[in-house]
This record gives sequence, C-alpha cells and structure tokens, in this order.
Amino acid sequence: MDVLHKVPVREQDPKVRAHNFEEVCYGYNEEEAVEEAQRCLNCKNARCMMGCPVAINIPAFISKIKERDFEGAFNIISESSSLPAVCGRVCPQESQCEGKCVRGIKGEPVAIGKLERFVADWARENGIVPKKAEKLNGHKVAVIGSGPAGLSCAGDLAKLGYSVTIFEALHEPGGVLTYGIPEFRLPKSAVVQKEINNVKSLGVEIVCNAIIGKSITIDELMEDGYEAVFIGSGAGLPKFMGIPGEQANGVYSANEYLTRSNLMKAFKEDYATPIAAGKKVAVVGGGNVAMDAARTALRLGAEVYIVYRRGEEELPARVEEVHHAKEEGVIFKLLTNPTEILVDDKGWVAGMKCVEMELGEPDESGRRRPVVKPNSEFTLDVDTVIMSLGTSPNPLISSTTEGLETSKWKCIIASEENGQTSKEGVFAGGDAVTGAATVILAMEAGRAGAKGIHEYLQNK
Repeated sequence: MDVLHKVPVREQDPKVRAHNFEEVCYGYNEEEAVEEAQRCLNCKNARCMMGCPVAINIPAFISKIKERDFEGAFNIISESSSLPAVCGRVCPQESQCEGKCVRGIKGEPVAIGKLERFVADWARENGIVPKKAEKLNGHKVAVIGSGPAGLSCAGDLAKLGYSVTIFEALHEPGGVLTYGIPEFRLPKSAVVQKEINNVKSLGVEIVCNAIIGKSITIDELMEDGYEAVFIGSGAGLPKFMGIPGEQANGVYSANEYLTRSNLMKAFKEDYATPIAAGKKVAVVGGGNVAMDAARTALRLGAEVYIVYRRGEEELPARVEEVHHAKEEGVIFKLLTNPTEILVDDKGWVAGMKCVEMELGEPDESGRRRPVVKPNSEFTLDVDTVIMSLGTSPNPLISSTTEGLETSKWKCIIASEENGQTSKEGVFAGGDAVTGAATVILAMEAGRAGAKGIHEYLQNK
C-alpha cells in the first residue's frame, strides 16, 4: 500500500460532465475507504480534530472504518455533525482537518472528507439514522432558517430532548444547500433531502413558507410559547459593483442564477421555470459561488469566463473547484476588472468593458492590492453577466425585532462562544452574523447556538 498518497477518487470524465448535472465525484467504495483509512496514524494528539470546526472525533471514526464497522463510524460522526454527507462533499478540508493532518507532512494527508462522505452515504443506503433523545424535556425552541446553521442547531437541541420547530421562508428546506450549491456538487434528492430527513427523524418539525418579520415576528414566536429562538437566516442579499449598465437585462446576481437553476430546476427542460442562460457568460468574482455559477452556465451551453481582479494564487475558491472548472472548459480572465456593462437598444447586455490589473502592495487582508494597468482597457464579448461578489444578511428580521443589535453591515451582533444576541432568549449564528462564509462555519455557529440555548434554559 502506498502510504504517502491518497487512494484516488473516481470522477466523471470532464468532457462528459461538462454537459450534464450529475455528481462529478463518485466517492469511495468500501474497499477504497478501508484502504484509505489504513493510512491514518491514529495520532494521540490529533491535529486534524483541531482543524474541524464541529470537532468530529476523526481518529475514532476512521478507526471504525478500518474495522469495517461503518455504522459505528456513522454514530461517532453523528455526535458532532448533523450533515456528514454534505460536509464530506463541500467542506474546505484542505484548509481545515486535512490541512493539519500529520500524514500530510511527508506526503498527502488522509482523505478525511472523502471518508466522511463514504460513511454518510453508506449509512443512508443502509437505512441508518442518528439516535434520537429517549424523552422530551418539555422545552420549546424556534429556529429561523433551515440552512446549515439552523439544521445543526436544531439537530443538537433535538438530541438534548427539546421540541424544535424550524421556520423556513422558502417552499423547500435546506437554505443554501438547496438553492445555492449546484446538483453536480451536491445532489438535492439523494443527499440534501436525506440529510434533512435525518434531522426530522430526531423530532424536528420544519414549517416552510414562513417569512419571519412578515408572516410572524420573533416577539410573536416567544409569545406563542417558544422559550428561545435561534436565528440562522443566512445572508441572501447580493452585492453589486455599482458600475454603469448593471441594470441591463442579462445581468444576474449569482444568487438569482443559482436559485433559478438549483431550487427552481431551470436546468431541466421539462420544468416551467426557464432561465435566460446566455451564450457567452462572464462571471465576476473568484470564490466558490463564482465557480458554481460558471460551471452551471457552462452546462447550460454557454462559453464562460471567470473575471477576477487578482491572480490565481489569490482566488478564494477551493483548489478542487478551480481545478474542476478548468478541466470542464471555463476560461479564466485573471487580473481583470469590469468597468462598464454595455447595453444594446433593447436593454440587453452587449458586452463588458474591462481593464487589466496588476498587483501592488498588500492591503489590510494581507493580499496584494490590485491596481489598474495603464492603457489596458478592452471589451469582453458577452451577452450575460453574473455578479458573484458576496452577499449580506437581509435586514427584515433585525428591523422587525425590537432590541436586536446589528453591525454597520446589517449583520446581527452575537457572541461567538454561545450565539447570545442583545435580546434575551434570542441567539444567532452563521452568515446572518458573520456575512457570507462556508457551510461548515455556519454549522459550527449552529452548534454553539444550541449549546448557548441549552445553558440559558437550564439556568433559567
């Protein structure tokens, strides 16, 4: 056995997958998972656990894989994570658990994410679900938002015996897992819905089409007998550049573009919710969401450019996502910044003016600041522009809740340790507090909120 290198993961051929929405990565089978698990050194002071935001006992679950006790591995993971099949697919393991793996010092780290995915998929295929509380404790908690923060908070509270109801604004639960991440990275019915069902199997109720601040307020929830509320409503308000032409037909936020495709199934010909996909598409931005939008547009038949003002080393997207995008044929226009979207006489996008950039001195984030290269303006021939510049929280909840403090960015102010906000009995976490971040960090915040609510109600 080659202990220095990961067991390779089977994937769809790039030329084939660029034209379908089926999952790119096939994951490990049993033999591959056991072989990869054998590479784990089972460190006593496991650095990998220090890199896991939800503190999964990684050496313990991998030891169970070595023993072929896959159900035991699932039970260990479920103590810390409500969404293992999701995390195994979309977590940035390279900068977290795998980034700290001792095996990675002289070779490749153990493929912790792929092993977590294998365990979760095996459990789903074999009808194994998380263990629920033996009895309820008589306390009611409301959770706002059914994304990763809300599901994690609800799952942890349900395991402690709380009666938990999740209120979701959309007609389907899952938050960003459902509307944001494409099918080819995170299958909806096979993975996301099954993970949500696992949370529901713990006793959690999910109420959809409930817009907090419109349908009902937080104060009204508490009057209805909910003793604590967790806000995990995410950050769904897209940002734009403010350049001329942004109001043209054919300019989307990545949020809208992905929601139309993922939630409203615009990629399926038999669905009555089409999207004007475009023939030549520019995606402005360099994060994971930008890669998702670009790879979606590619599958809808477009020639696609990623337009990003810094270089490849500064791309915030996962290395795996950039690699997959390049394999599939996405064209990267790096060190490039849009200055204007051209509009034809019918109001549609007719191209995008850009300037070339070069990297100057580091800014406050430590990254070299991009500056305009003199006399470098050019026009990119595109008919669709997708802005993927990040998102901020919708202020609806904070503006309708008396006593709830927010920052100048409209993010709810909450304790990082336990999620407590300025309003008694109200906790918050995830993108609603931090602004747009990763799935796993939202889950970490959901777990912290559950811990905070448990302590609050026990003391109360």
